Amino acid sequence: MSGRARLAVCAFAATLMAAGALLPLVDPPNWLFQAGFLLAVQTGVGALARRVPLPRPLTVAVQTLVTLLLLTVVFARGQAFLGVLPGPDAFVHFGELLRAGADDVGKYAVPAPDTDGIRLMVIGGVLVIGLAVDALAVTFRSAAPAGLPLLALYSVAAGLSGGEASWLWFLLAASGYLLLLLAEGRDRLSQWGRVFGGGAGTRNRSTGGFDPTEGRPQAPVRAGRRIGVLALGVALAVPAALPALDGGLIGGVGNGPGGGPGGGGGTISAVNPLVSLQDNLNQPQNREVLRYRSNAPDNQDMYLRILSLDRFDGTSWRSSQRKVTGVPERLPEPTGLSPSVQVTEVRTNLSAAGSYKQDWLPMPYPATAVAIDGRWRYEPAGRTLVGDRGQTTAGAQYSVNSLIVKPTQEQLADAPAPPAALLQEYTRVPDALPGDVRQTAATVTRGAANDYERAEKLEEWFADTGGFTYNTDVRSGTGVTAISRFLKQKEGFCVHFSFSMAAMARTLGIPARVAVGFQPGTTQSDGTVSVGLRDAHAWPELYFEGVGWTRFEPTPSRGFRPEYTQEQTPSGGASDPARPEEGSSAAPEQSNRPEDDACPRQERQLGECGAADPRDVQPPTADDSTLGTVLLATTGVVGGLLLLAVPLLWRLVTRSRRLGVSVRRPAKGAAGSPGGAPGSPGASAVSLDADGGAVDGRTAVDDPGRTLAAWQEVTDSAWDVGILPDESLTPRKAAARIVRLGKLEDEPAAAVHRVARSVEQVLYAPVPRAGTGLADDAREIRAGLIRTVGFRTRMRALLLPRSSVRVVWALSERWSAFTDRWNVRRLRLDRWTAFLRRPTRQRG
Repeated sequence: MSGRARLAVCAFAATLMAAGALLPLVDPPNWLFQAGFLLAVQTGVGALARRVPLPRPLTVAVQTLVTLLLLTVVFARGQAFLGVLPGPDAFVHFGELLRAGADDVGKYAVPAPDTDGIRLMVIGGVLVIGLAVDALAVTFRSAAPAGLPLLALYSVAAGLSGGEASWLWFLLAASGYLLLLLAEGRDRLSQWGRVFGGGAGTRNRSTGGFDPTEGRPQAPVRAGRRIGVLALGVALAVPAALPALDGGLIGGVGNGPGGGPGGGGGTISAVNPLVSLQDNLNQPQNREVLRYRSNAPDNQDMYLRILSLDRFDGTSWRSSQRKVTGVPERLPEPTGLSPSVQVTEVRTNLSAAGSYKQDWLPMPYPATAVAIDGRWRYEPAGRTLVGDRGQTTAGAQYSVNSLIVKPTQEQLADAPAPPAALLQEYTRVPDALPGDVRQTAATVTRGAANDYERAEKLEEWFADTGGFTYNTDVRSGTGVTAISRFLKQKEGFCVHFSFSMAAMARTLGIPARVAVGFQPGTTQSDGTVSVGLRDAHAWPELYFEGVGWTRFEPTPSRGFRPEYTQEQTPSGGASDPARPEEGSSAAPEQSNRPEDDACPRQERQLGECGAADPRDVQPPTADDSTLGTVLLATTGVVGGLLLLAVPLLWRLVTRSRRLGVSVRRPAKGAAGSPGGAPGSPGASAVSLDADGGAVDGRTAVDDPGRTLAAWQEVTDSAWDVGILPDESLTPRKAAARIVRLGKLEDEPAAAVHRVARSVEQVLYAPVPRAGTGLADDAREIRAGLIRTVGFRTRMRALLLPRSSVRVVWALSERWSAFTDRWNVRRLRLDRWTAFLRRPTRQRG
């Protein structure tokens, strides 16, 4: 195998190894086999193109074309011509798939399902990276920069996957890159012939002093291998040895301060919000933090939920590290909710106070749609929104569509067993949980026929019959010791009641977690509902298949007991969710907005006291924004293409004018005119303007002017392919120079000399005689020059011709002429002004 073929195989392997980092993103992972096959075809086409050999840019172009054909066959066969050639319909289909893939990426958490849009994005991305690696490392023989696209592939995958097993994918990607570097080093060394090790170990007495294997590049390759392994070891060891460097290449996604995701975040790692809950309940003033207006028939179910705590490790209840996604236009259906359960969709408009800064967005549960400005991310497991890159709720105005779920007692009692995975996750309790907690749970629920009856008995025991007292001054605690102490002392606040009921429910095999947020608040005289610091609350949520996560209220004298735990379950409807009605919310008591003295003077002056009146916030119209973005992008692309095409268009127009239209003849005595001396600067490079016309021309258009224009075109054609004009040469010597440097032969060479002789006749003969067929000669010369240069020079001569700099020169000359005329006029004006200001002489 040749060195370049070995390098191509290594580039293919490195790309495929780096693509392994995408495996945690999409399930099932069989897309990798398809991507590997297409990548192998792409690599093979590149190897064949280099073997022909084709110019390097043309090799990349052929690989790009084949890649497009492969993607067409796989994803747009029905819309392509003959199932292979992509046409307008195929590109439209590609656009639809990419849009659908972008929507799926924002809709699903990792791992996302293997939809057509996501598959196109993943496989297409791998092929693009593979093409870049192959072009850099193999076609252009520079393997070191090929690490950049490999790093980009790994970084995107690691960021989206939240760092899951990222150390393994980092090792694979790094190993592939090192393999590529070693292959390139071996290939380069092999071109130098015999390589001497230079060490004492290579001496051999029987061979006259040298090892017979010294002709093989073993020592340099071995040194490169050691350097690569050392670099990889440093990359792995340094982040582990320095804890301050959190979230390196092989680490998970770092979290920003406050528990929100930092910098775009693929996960959230929640800081326990209960640290401030007891302080809020004990505030001397019930400062307003939220205000809302809803079209719900009453507000007793309008608990504003912030997040759920679902992990109980024995020391505390915490929120699990969860993957987050973009906020979808419509949130997924609630987990476990059956269509047979009565639900009512309501709309709530909320406004947060400027002083209320929370990473999580308080919302009614379960929300179905959220309209809010800012950088927010969606966590599907808890159905919560979390701020990204420092985004908080301070002063936020937003609208939430949510469901009021009205299950019957029979539906809860007849709920089937939950899914095994959910049951295992949400019934896990620490081994350190005291036995009296399990025993108490079993005792309280003795005689219950199903999980619903057990949950109802636990709620009633805590809220009514158990002899518990509500007290916010009791020492807070969420561990197993605190729960055991609370069951004995029977005194605490919502934290103790919710955590104890959730832990006891888990010991009974009922999936449970704890929600943290606010109680429904207090209705105001204007129909809005005010939520203050003292409305902070925690409550347990228990899971019932067919109903989903269900709220219970075990804390006495706090909140509202849900209707499905009472004897009667009244039903009610909702008004139009798009227009919340004023005064539609009912509450047990009426009050006014918190008084100004409840807010510190400094914050009152800053306008951060209380929340603004809630308003209806509509989500942005996707079609309008998308259309505007498409039009803006299209305008930018078209403008950029026109700007890049200016030199090409100017050159085409100039060539057409020079060779197809008569130009002005230069006057006698002017530079480059018949009066010019032989060998003068104007002898070979006749002075023409930017359009190809002779400067200082005073006579009518005639054939000698065409001769000079044809010579100018020949000079510029040579300049476009890299032969700089030399104005010190005569036309005859300039022609010989163009033939020699342009490697012209036969007819193109003869044409150059014919045009040069015609220029000499026009410039130096007593009676100028114009040549014939000079336009055809100029075209023949240009074609001959193009044939002798490479593809890159040919493309530059076409798209960015060097002679187009004459436009800049012409504009500069015109600007200089304008400024000269302006200076002359200003000087005259100054003279007249000075004359008018001259004082009149007085005779005495």
